[in-house]
Amino acid sequence: MFVRLVLVFVITPLVELALLIYLGTIIGVWYTILIVVITGIIGAYLARSQGMATVYRIQSSVGRGEIPSNELFEGALILVGGLLLLTPGIVTDALGFTLLIPQTRRVMRVWLLGLIRRRIERGEIHYWQMR
Repeated sequence: MFVRLVLVFVITPLVELALLIYLGTIIGVWYTILIVVITGIIGAYLARSQGMATVYRIQSSVGRGEIPSNELFEGALILVGGLLLLTPGIVTDALGFTLLIPQTRRVMRVWLLGLIRRRIERGEIHYWQMR
């Protein structure tokens, strides 16, 4: 677990910084800053619109008496995607956009749920760990 945290909080920002510096040397500092700002604005718009659509689907499911488990999971993915787009960087922006586009988000949802299911079946995740 410690190695994963180091990857997320140390290696990822260093890779993002290196990519931004490299991009800045190729296209210029101002264009690089413009790309970061534009992706943040587009990401905020996408997160808001996709989030509202998901809230509507959750309300519809609850209104029909169904448990909105897929919609809630997609809502969490939208939240993560929006947060990734607010983080300056190329890799995090690409992953964030992937989570905000409905078709790719569904693919990620199916993949993540399968991963979680396999880990539970292998005994790597126990019920008491999920509390």
